[in-house]
Amino acid sequence: MSEAPAATLDAPAREALAELLLSVADDEFVIGFWDSEWTGIAPMLEEDVATSSIAQDEIGHARALYEMLATLTDGDADRIAYGRDADGFRHAALLNHARGDWAFSVARRYLYETADAVRLAALARSSDEPLAALSTKMRREETYHLQHADTWLRRLSEGASEGRERLVGALGRLWPDAQDVFAPLAAEEELVRSGLLAEPMRALHAEWQARVRPVLEPIVGELPALTPSLDGRTRRNDDFRWLHGELTAVYRSEEGATW
Repeated sequence: MSEAPAATLDAPAREALAELLLSVADDEFVIGFWDSEWTGIAPMLEEDVATSSIAQDEIGHARALYEMLATLTDGDADRIAYGRDADGFRHAALLNHARGDWAFSVARRYLYETADAVRLAALARSSDEPLAALSTKMRREETYHLQHADTWLRRLSEGASEGRERLVGALGRLWPDAQDVFAPLAAEEELVRSGLLAEPMRALHAEWQARVRPVLEPIVGELPALTPSLDGRTRRNDDFRWLHGELTAVYRSEEGATW
């Protein structure tokens, strides 16, 4: 695969890369903010610390991606993160939902982290050297996030009946939207052609399905065969609109504020 630093890309490839960066950054940003809500109220002190740390990592990843996007587009990372309206965000529909209870957060974290692991492996093979390097760094940190989610998934599934029932219910509710981490991107053909994305989203989706079904189906039973939605990165709901108001409040109160 040939090297293609962003500065040497033609206009279609730059636009495609910008779309990709925004989608991944928004995923990290939004799940980081949702999970930061567990600070001070997690089920135990160790989880208070662990979940806060994971949320901080995610927001840090988002910042690095927004900064990369700002460099690519001659934009401003703070404005990209906080200056858009709710409909301008491009995170996967999986991340629209409010925090919910602990089982719900564990279910979403597991679904997201497994999908993100597949996506980051592809991005680490990107022809864009800065993106490949950042994705490699993120993979090292995300490994621990996935281990944490996997531990809790197994703990709840093997524990008391109420916790298992809540987990099963959350996985069933979130399964359709989880597909949309791999929702097709408008410029995906260009991303694959230029090597910026090592494989198309449909291939990454199939790989993710092959990984998670053997883990989840013994817990929830056979999962429906679903595919990512065409609007999987543009659907927004009232839960996210509330979060958007919270995460942009400081920026809107004083536009010159930095994060």
